[in-house]
Amino acid sequence: MKKKKAGTMELRFYEIPQNEYVLALLGESWVRNYGVGETGLHFHNLMEIGCCRSGTGELVLDEQAMPYQPAMLSVIPANYPHTTRSAPGEGPSFWEYLYLDLPALMPELYQGSDLYRHSLLEKLNRTALFLHEWENRSLATLARMIMEEMREKRTNYNDSVKGLLLAFLTELLRVNGQEGVMAAPESGVHRAVGVAKIGAALEYVEAEYMHMIRVEELAKACHMSETHFRRVFEACMNMSPVDYINFMRVQKACDLMKRSGDSMDMVAQKVGFSTTSTFNRNFKKFLGTSPYQWKISAGNYENKLLNYRISALKGW
Repeated sequence: MKKKKAGTMELRFYEIPQNEYVLALLGESWVRNYGVGETGLHFHNLMEIGCCRSGTGELVLDEQAMPYQPAMLSVIPANYPHTTRSAPGEGPSFWEYLYLDLPALMPELYQGSDLYRHSLLEKLNRTALFLHEWENRSLATLARMIMEEMREKRTNYNDSVKGLLLAFLTELLRVNGQEGVMAAPESGVHRAVGVAKIGAALEYVEAEYMHMIRVEELAKACHMSETHFRRVFEACMNMSPVDYINFMRVQKACDLMKRSGDSMDMVAQKVGFSTTSTFNRNFKKFLGTSPYQWKISAGNYENKLLNYRISALKGW
């Protein structure tokens, strides 16, 4: 039997700007021929909200291609494989995007216990939605209002964005609680073939990065022996489980340094590194500089994107 070839998938990390609730990618720079030079899907560390302003093409959700046209809205959970492709020969498309860090937003927006907020988070991440704006005027209008607040940045815009986000997520909770919504049926990398096998481990790291994590715990979450898990993980991610844990901690450290004045020792402790020297070593390994140099460089506070290609083995 002929062995199936490996495809490629990108893991894309976005960072929320300092002192803001969302990352907004707006304006003419997002008028482009989408999909040019791309051979596979990608997934983000943040929830993506997309509004199609003009153009036609297809939005691919976990390899299910659906046509798009102007005035369409997409809501794609973190870790959900997807891509956008402009229609060949039809010219560029214009999409604008919002990115949300839902785990960080939950304590800001919702009161109650951690268990309650976790239940809301699960429901928000239940599906990827793709619909015409007229199918849910509330979601579409709220998304556009958030974009306009982020575009204009008038006085107290952050307070307005916070309120609009609460309204948007409340409506999304209602939509995700309905039966038969226009959605792909499972959120997250669970539905990416190949990566599906380690989806539980990726979610475990996202939730527990600040604590000590043993590889055997990740293997158990995926119902594998530790030896087999290590082999599968490295085949999918092109890095070891330990490297991935440390990579996530470095990303969380960047966010923490932007949002607080904590010392490097405190940052290292909060994101799960046992010592500051271990933190410094891993930070330089992934970002090519020390935490201190990164913090004092103003350029690192801009909307920064790190792409890490992984091998998504088709047809396991």
